[in-house]
Amino acid sequence: MNRQKNRHWMSCACALVLGIGALQGVQADEGGLYGPQAPKGSAFVRAYNASSTELSVNVGNTALTDVPPQGSSDFKFLPAGNYSAQVGSGNLSVKLEADRYYTLVNETGKQPRLVEEPPYRNKQKALLRVQNLSDATLTLKTADGKTPVVEDVAPDGRGEREINPVKVGLALFDGDRKVSDLKPVSLQRGEVVCLYVTGSGGKLAPVWVKRPVET
Repeated sequence: MNRQKNRHWMSCACALVLGIGALQGVQADEGGLYGPQAPKGSAFVRAYNASSTELSVNVGNTALTDVPPQGSSDFKFLPAGNYSAQVGSGNLSVKLEADRYYTLVNETGKQPRLVEEPPYRNKQKALLRVQNLSDATLTLKTADGKTPVVEDVAPDGRGEREINPVKVGLALFDGDRKVSDLKPVSLQRGEVVCLYVTGSGGKLAPVWVKRPVET
């Protein structure tokens, strides 16, 4: 009887150890998949490279490297505070506040700038946002020009609109003048897709900026 009890106890102990090991393995896999969680009160920053050459950015001890032309990095978190940001060959003093998202923009021939990206909480729809860094007032419309989507975004301003998840073809207008047809963009639930518009003097460069797909 005692021998049977001992065998039963040993089986339970082994099952418990294996269960704990499996749980630790799952947690380790999740850590590798999702990365470390941002501590409470962190700020979030990414880089958008509007130039024609590859870009590297440093904000304090946070590095955003190998950002391709007309592309962006993903967001990284760091403690809120005041920093000196090195954006390519330029420097910028920035104040990053807790629980806020920012994009550092690099544009050829201009000083880098910091653009705030308000977080989006609606998991049922998607958000189209226009970050207008040009000198013109711009409107985002359907490709045929008949229906405004995000209207009258002022120079150095921001405009946005919630829409249902869909793949859409849009165009950018300066008044009645079409600036550019835009590449069709797919929108997912809970996603923010930004149209960054840089340039001036009628030579504008609109680019969709989405978080990079992890590989």
